[in-house]
Amino acid sequence: MAVTASALRELHRIHRQLTDLRERKERGPKQIRAREANLARLADELTKLQADHKAARVRSDQKQLLLKSGEDKVESLKVKLNAAASNREYQVLKDQIAADQMAGSVLADEILEAMEKIDELAAQIAEQQKKIAVSKEELAKAQQSVLEQAELLETDLKRLEAQLREAEAALPTDFRENYQRVVNSKQDDAMAEVQGDFCGGCYQQLTPNSMAELSMSVAIFCRNCGRLIYLPEDRTPSQNR
Repeated sequence: MAVTASALRELHRIHRQLTDLRERKERGPKQIRAREANLARLADELTKLQADHKAARVRSDQKQLLLKSGEDKVESLKVKLNAAASNREYQVLKDQIAADQMAGSVLADEILEAMEKIDELAAQIAEQQKKIAVSKEELAKAQQSVLEQAELLETDLKRLEAQLREAEAALPTDFRENYQRVVNSKQDDAMAEVQGDFCGGCYQQLTPNSMAELSMSVAIFCRNCGRLIYLPEDRTPSQNR
C-alpha cells in the first residue's frame, strides 16, 4: 500500500480543518442558547424582585393603616382622658395611651425600615432591567453574528468536503478500507506526523523497520495507538536510510 507522505499530510490537514469548522459551526448555536439561558435567568430574577417589591409595599401599607388606626385610638383615648370621672379611670387611660403611643413608635420605625427596603428593591429592579436590556442587545448581536458566520462556515465546509472526496479518491483501492476504518474511529485524530523516530500521536518510539517502510512511502499504522502515521514535510527518504 504505497501512499505518499504528502497525500497523508494533505488528508490530515483537511480532516483537522473540517473538524475545526464543524466545531465552530456547533459553537454558535451553543453560545446563543447560553445567552438565551442567561436572559431567562435575569428575567426570573426580575420577576422575583418585582414580587418582593410588591409584597414589601403591601406590608408597608398594612403597617401604615395600623399606625393610623393606633393614632386615631390614641386621640379617642385622650378625649376620654379629659372626661375621666375618677383618678383610677384617669390613670388607666393614661397608661393605655402611653402603651399605644409606644406601639405606634415601634410601628413607625418598622414602616421606615419597610420604606427603605422598598427603595432598595426598586433600585435593584432598575439595575436588573438594565442588565436585561444589555443581555437582549448582546443576544441580538450574537444571533446576527452566528447567522453571518454560519453562511461562511457552510461555504468553507462544502469546499473542504469536496477537497476531501477528491483526495480520498486518489488513494489506492486496497488502502481505502483500512483508511476509512481508522478515520471512522478516530476522526481528525486518525493520523499523526512522525516526530523524530516517534509517533506524533502517542509518542511511542517507532521501530527501524517502520521507519524504513515510511521512507519507501508504505502506509503503516502505529502499533501502539493505531494512527496512520506519515513523515513530516522536511524529512526525505534519504534521511531515513
